[in-house]
Order: sequence, then C-alpha cells, then structure tokens
Amino acid sequence: MNSVTIREIIRGLDLEVLHLPEKEIRIHNDELIRPGLQLSGYFDMFAYERIQIFGKTESNYVETLDQNNKINRIDKIFSYPIPAAIVCSNMNIDSVMIYCAKKHDRPLLRTKDSTTKLISRLDNFLEAKLAPEITVHGVMVEVYGIGILLTGKSGIGKSETALELVKRGHRLVSDDAVIIKLKGNTLECTSPEITRHLLEIRGVGILDINHLYGVGSIRLRQKLNVVINLEEWDQNKDYDRLGFDEKHIQILGKNIRKMDVPVRTGRNIAMIVEVAAMSIRQKILGYNIEEEYNKRFENFNKNKKS
Repeated sequence: MNSVTIREIIRGLDLEVLHLPEKEIRIHNDELIRPGLQLSGYFDMFAYERIQIFGKTESNYVETLDQNNKINRIDKIFSYPIPAAIVCSNMNIDSVMIYCAKKHDRPLLRTKDSTTKLISRLDNFLEAKLAPEITVHGVMVEVYGIGILLTGKSGIGKSETALELVKRGHRLVSDDAVIIKLKGNTLECTSPEITRHLLEIRGVGILDINHLYGVGSIRLRQKLNVVINLEEWDQNKDYDRLGFDEKHIQILGKNIRKMDVPVRTGRNIAMIVEVAAMSIRQKILGYNIEEEYNKRFENFNKNKKS
C-alpha cells in the first residue's frame, strides 16, 4: 500500500510547522475530517486515523468553550494517534492546542489557505500520492485526445510507432515503462521521472522528444482509454475484421478495451493507431459504426427481398 509522510505534505502544501515529532509519520488514508463533534464532546466512532482540519468554524468554537471543557476536549483529541492537525486561514492557535500537541507529540500545522481551498489541495495531493499504481512495459501516447497504451514484445515496433505518431502531431507520454494510477474511476498514465520525454529507438539511441519536437509533442499524464497490442502476423490466427466483438483487459480492477493489431511488412501501424483513436472518439461522441452497419445490412436484406 502506498503511503506519504507528514514532511512530504508540509513541503508539498507549504505548511507552517508549530510542532513536529522527530519520528517519521506515514499516512495511508486519503480521507480528512473536521473534528466539530469531538470539540463538542462526542467521541463515539472518532475517525482519529484521518488528518484533522480546523477551519474557522472549529477555531471560533474553541474560543467559546470554558477553560475546563477546552482543555479536556482538545487534550482528548490529541491523545488519539492522529496523523496531524492543520489550522486553516492563518487563524490564531489557542495555547491549549499547542500545549496538547507537544504533550502528546502530534504534528500541529497551519496554512494561509481557506478551509475549502486546503481540503481541495490536500485531497488532490493525497490522491496523487496514495492512488493504487502499477508499472507496465509499453509505450503510452495521446492521439486525438485518446490515451493509447501500445504493448507487445520487445522489438515489435512500439517505440518506432510512437515516433511516427509524434511526427504526425500527436504526443508521447511514456516509453518503455508506463506508470498507471487508479484515480477515482479513471486510470491515469505517466512516466517515471528518469525516462520522462525520452524515447529509445534501436540503432539510433535515446531521443529527447521535448528537445527534438517541442513541448507540444509531450504530455506529462493521460487518461488510459484503450490498449493496442502489437503482435507478429499469424496467418493461422483469426483476426477481428469488423471490430464489433470488443475485447477487454483488467487493469487495477478496471475494464479497458484491448485491440490486437498484427504487424507485418507494409502495414502502416501509426496510421492504424490514428484510425483506432478516431473510431473510439466517434463512439464517445455518440456515433456507433456497429449500429450503422446493422441498419445498412437490414435495409439491404429488405431491398433484396422486395
């Protein structure tokens, strides 16, 4: 399971530190909580494993409490192993909260961001860091806005196809190793930092696509729409000629359409990938060639009978 440290969150969101334990604290949960009920004294089912967000409402409510209740309730919140407490809107922090954070050695942080803005930024940050991910062998490209993962055995022509697509105005996401993350219901693909913007062509070497073709030829991340598997032409295999029987592959629990494209001398694979992308785009926009074909076939049969 992925995790993120409190120090990474502090750096990533530029948070002010009021108290930070020496020991490293790792977070595995991307959910947040505003502890309003706990400040009122209700601790049943307290989600202490989440980061505690103190907005203006919570901070102002603390000021209304008498000293005895304030100490008891804040001390009880910090007595749980909370990963961190963050105070928003640069609000003044009650001395009791600082004392309890130090007493129980819990991270106490502050931000200039409003509560809504902090929650949005923190949600995005945690989702990016904690999202389930795998790394697969292949080449990821964006063609006409469609995210295509090219797979196949080494030497089949994945990188050469990607280079031709870049020359045609499309964009490279990653070559050789593709990181796939599950974000919500979407699979997002990106490149390892060490190979970002790079493309390896056998006999030529490593190419920096960004420098050769400009920033319009690369993309940092892209939603995955289809997997196109390149394989050597097998005359004994029955390849799909109509495209009506869709195949799917499971990646991180999500069904992704898969197309097997045979490779042999004379086939323009880059053009085939372009056409596949346009076909998928048509379908997304509401045009279904299978329905259109069936209508034509029915009309043909009717006319033939009459």
